[in-house]
Amino acid sequence: MRASAFVYSWDVNGDPAAAERIAGLGVRGATLAAAYHSTRALTPRHPRHRVVTAEYAAVLYPPGDRWQGRTLRPRPAGDWAPGDAYGEAARALAAAGLEVHTWVVLAHNSRLGAEHPGTSVVNAYGDRYPWAPCIAQPATRAYLVDLAAEAAVRPGARGTELESLGWYGLAHLHAHDKTAGVGLGDAGQYLMSLCFCPACRAGYDGQGLDADALADAVRTALEPVWRGAPSGDGWPAVEKLLGAREAAGTRAWRDERARTLQEEAVAAVRAAAPEGFRVLLHADPVSYHCGANAGVDPAHVLSVADGVVVPCTGGAGLLAPFAEQGRADAVLAANLTIVSGMGGHPAGLAADAARARDLGASELRLYHAGLASDADLAATRAALARV
Repeated sequence: MRASAFVYSWDVNGDPAAAERIAGLGVRGATLAAAYHSTRALTPRHPRHRVVTAEYAAVLYPPGDRWQGRTLRPRPAGDWAPGDAYGEAARALAAAGLEVHTWVVLAHNSRLGAEHPGTSVVNAYGDRYPWAPCIAQPATRAYLVDLAAEAAVRPGARGTELESLGWYGLAHLHAHDKTAGVGLGDAGQYLMSLCFCPACRAGYDGQGLDADALADAVRTALEPVWRGAPSGDGWPAVEKLLGAREAAGTRAWRDERARTLQEEAVAAVRAAAPEGFRVLLHADPVSYHCGANAGVDPAHVLSVADGVVVPCTGGAGLLAPFAEQGRADAVLAANLTIVSGMGGHPAGLAADAARARDLGASELRLYHAGLASDADLAATRAALARV
């Protein structure tokens, strides 16, 4: 199974040993961040620093001329990844024999929401989610499509992996997150992630739903949940809380907006890319789910992209709906965490990879070569030698 490790430019730049160390794990590729959200990251082996604070969502290369005069545009990174940090790291990784693919985070951008509040998802209570751009808004969609094309197709890249190409909602892991006091469950998370910005209100109207009445229905449905009643999991639980007609209307609107955005973004990347460039999406096979692994329809997404990257730490069950499509040409990459402190189990990587392969995985993604401890990397190296 072909394996690739996720990497940040600040893991590589300034550390002459980094690229060879990553290649020495036994991976064939590096999935290198080209556009990334704000984060705080350890760099446990870097000769110059131990903690990198990326203060806002940014591109890790100089943005191009296409953004001149546009209101919505990507921001270049600050001193945590200055200049063409992506390009510098990509060249070092390629020189170590690794095939470099870009890693592009799209609809997850707190800086965009802070500077342009009108772009954000607005819940039924009127609260804005600045980390979550509303993908129904035309200007936001145009920004995301152009960002996908530019950030994905960097010099020398052989492919891309597009993260957050769909709806983001309440669940986010925001800075100093304190939202776990009430167990919202799957259905509650969906209701708290419904957007009521002007574009979405018009979209609900097109589905025969009055937006004001719908927002009131959401708030009413959530009242017992705030008091401790379980919301339930799965789509039937959403229908029970909100009503079957209302639930179906919201999902129809949101699914259509996500599907068409995925189509447009992948088409834009293909138009900008050389022949043979692979386009994968980080994906969840349940279309109403929100987050970095965007909810998709498996049959649809595999007809649009070359494949998917699927979260498999703790179990590879999410692979099955994609494997069931019978697309022998599709890449099904199992994403496994190798950082013990983040819930990974690198010592069990060989067994996890075997289970993922049995469920249809054709490749592995390892999260994350820069964040892992020396012990985790040693375990990963030994496991990959057995895969």
